[in-house]
Amino acid sequence: MKKLTPQTAANPWDNTGPATQHTDAEKAPPQGAISPPKQNQKESKTDTSEPLYDLEGLMTDFPTAKDLEKFVFDQTGLVLNLKGRSNKFKYQTAMDVLNGAKPENYLLGSENPYLDKNDIVPVDELKSLPPRPPEVVGVPHVASFISKQFPHPDPDFKSQGQMCEVVFRKYMNNAITYEIIGPLAPRAVGVRVNKFGKEVPEKYTWVDPRTGEQLIRDSAGRYTPIGTRLRASMQKRKINKSDYWTMWIDRDFVMTSDVVNSDDPWLS
Repeated sequence: MKKLTPQTAANPWDNTGPATQHTDAEKAPPQGAISPPKQNQKESKTDTSEPLYDLEGLMTDFPTAKDLEKFVFDQTGLVLNLKGRSNKFKYQTAMDVLNGAKPENYLLGSENPYLDKNDIVPVDELKSLPPRPPEVVGVPHVASFISKQFPHPDPDFKSQGQMCEVVFRKYMNNAITYEIIGPLAPRAVGVRVNKFGKEVPEKYTWVDPRTGEQLIRDSAGRYTPIGTRLRASMQKRKINKSDYWTMWIDRDFVMTSDVVNSDDPWLS
């Protein structure tokens, strides 16, 4: 097979190579001839176009900051916070943004200008969950089990037959925890009449059964009151010749360290 050798680009400063011949277009003009003036590649153009929006038009068509914010939002998709600012400043800002300028961060809003806060039903924030028990922080868990068969702790939901979701975890140090992880549900509170004459809730609150991870048995084997009740509830649920607590939660486990797996119990 014929070996291909890569071709290298000719060095224009190498005097050892063959001289190149000029084409007719590249030949130098005769001595004494006057060369025509070179044309600039970029010709200066005078921009006589007017901006799309001006102050007079904006002030005439949009007399309030709310109307101005809506128009800017329709045209650019940006939400401006112009309320309470001087007329000159807010109209100048709106004009600049409409003509393509980028607004400062402090001028940007977050709420759609078409939304009326008086028509929005407020929603309470979710409660904050407590931190994990220090006894299980950094300790690997060896078993976990999720049950969806516990009655909801909220009396109204419980009367309707609603269930909550509970996860049990057993840790290497023999501690056991439980955690209600849901479900979350909104609940209407109070009644008011909106501007359309319809009755709406005064606000929404959350039916939040979440507990965060809670200790029900410590590493010494002592149960909390809720731990005693949860263990009794799970022991009533039978599976084959055992029960849910023994089978799925307080499971025996085999450590997998090299010390336990060693064939020499005396480590000699």
